[in-house]
Amino acid sequence: MRVATDRVCIVMMSAVGDTVHVLPVLHALKRANPAMQVTWILQQGPAMLVRGHRLVDEIILFDRSKGIRGFLDVREQLRSRKFDLALDLQVYFKANIVTSFINATVKLGFDFARARDLNWLFTTDRIPPHPMQHVQDQYLEFCDWLGAPTAPVTWGLGPWNEEERAWQRSFYATVDRPAVPLVVATSKLQKNWLPERWAELCDALYSDFGLQPILVGGRSPVEVECERIIMARAKQPPLSALGNGGLRGLVGILDGAALVISLDTGPLHITVALDRPVVSLMGYSNPKRVGPYRKFNDLMVDAYGDPGEDYPVSMENRADRMPRIAVSDVLEKVQVWRSCYAS
Repeated sequence: MRVATDRVCIVMMSAVGDTVHVLPVLHALKRANPAMQVTWILQQGPAMLVRGHRLVDEIILFDRSKGIRGFLDVREQLRSRKFDLALDLQVYFKANIVTSFINATVKLGFDFARARDLNWLFTTDRIPPHPMQHVQDQYLEFCDWLGAPTAPVTWGLGPWNEEERAWQRSFYATVDRPAVPLVVATSKLQKNWLPERWAELCDALYSDFGLQPILVGGRSPVEVECERIIMARAKQPPLSALGNGGLRGLVGILDGAALVISLDTGPLHITVALDRPVVSLMGYSNPKRVGPYRKFNDLMVDAYGDPGEDYPVSMENRADRMPRIAVSDVLEKVQVWRSCYAS
């Protein structure tokens, strides 16, 4: 490769979806240098997803809730370490501060145009400018610069030990129909769909398709309120697994699904990484940039674009588009799944 990669430090501290997108970068680099040792700086949430992954040797936790103390704790853990390469994949100010603590021969970041918050001041080298593309491909540009072939794109997600697989088997032991986890809410209200339509969808999935809807995610106030409305309105209330098993449990549930229906959020990308068919409901964010990566685009409900619009890849968000999605639009995609993917 272009530079030494025996000791590599990853800076991608938050966002589950972005964490998933980093994994193919690690696979590519590890194939090019099997001796590579990886340290990854992460916040507690996404760290749960990465912990136990066979390509990650060490996790340094960044506790954002501690404020300045959280930064000082990370600096202390990095003080005595020396790396060949730091991959600065997160272009936010907090990541810049953490990158400044890393003692690395090469600190590789984005080009000037994409390096927000003066990110370029904290790196020694930068990948070349490139037209906007899917976030996954954007991260793989780091492998291109390093000279590490990126094919095949591999994530390596899933229950990683027997205890987790036993938990998965126990969860599904009482489910007597093919399971359809529903990712019903996100922290970004503009990405969310109407709870009343989720309730109507649940009834159709159960009665017309013989499927078992399962509500999945966390137990934030938004998710709990969505759960309440769905349970009250559905004629055949779905199972609810909100918060069940944490993020690792969610991976196990998605891994055992026949089909997943998801909003634009981290579990969507987890599902793609697990190679489980997913109907994605996209309206706020550009699907060409953050939609399902190279899979299941025939199952996507695209409310972002206008009919017939060939919109470019961009970071532009479009407000108030999710109500455009009707229950019938989602059921059409479920029918595509039944015709093309169901075994």
